[in-house]
Amino acid sequence: MTRKLKSDRRGPSSGGKPRSAVVFVHGYGADGSDLLGLADPLGPHLPDTVFFAPDAPEKCTANPFGYQWFPIPWLDGSSDAQALAGLQQSSADLDAFVDGILADEGLDASALALVGFSQGTMMSLNIAPRRAHPLAGVVGFSGRLMQPEKLVEDTVSKPPVLLIHGDQDDVVPPTCLPEAADALVAAGFETYSHVSKGTAHGIAHDGLSLALSFLREKLPMGN
Repeated sequence: MTRKLKSDRRGPSSGGKPRSAVVFVHGYGADGSDLLGLADPLGPHLPDTVFFAPDAPEKCTANPFGYQWFPIPWLDGSSDAQALAGLQQSSADLDAFVDGILADEGLDASALALVGFSQGTMMSLNIAPRRAHPLAGVVGFSGRLMQPEKLVEDTVSKPPVLLIHGDQDDVVPPTCLPEAADALVAAGFETYSHVSKGTAHGIAHDGLSLALSFLREKLPMGN
């Protein structure tokens, strides 16, 4: 059984019926509002896009004011088994949330993109390849690919992926970007990557600009 995710909805800025959707997937210890503000700079350039930013389904063990998609053993003392079980359960929850958006907004999978940060990138890269129909794309900031050894076996669809990582990230090592990119390319994904110079565990202007260009290219645009 999946858990219902709470989320705010914003847009489209055009005021019309959405032609596309973006789902922001937040990081460990944060909440949906942490990323929903990105709709402000992105929305005017994606006028027919509706934005969602769900809260993860569990209160964060290490930060009771935020949420987690799954526990992280070296931060909260959980076991590897608990972390894997949490990843699988939350993946089902997020998958169901995406299905609900597509149904409610009357959109095809090819009109929805996932934009993840940190643990949200891990979630996005976990569910997108396993969906029956390819999404428009995945943008992953400062994350990693979970269980890369299972990617080829589990892949059902191959949306394009843009990976962005700061070279000064001291939370998720920058080496996670080439590791994820290599696995995605080997599995046949259209993959792009960018390293933000001088950026720690966050989203820099250059990375956000590249994400916008990627979304404008991959999402259906109005006439």
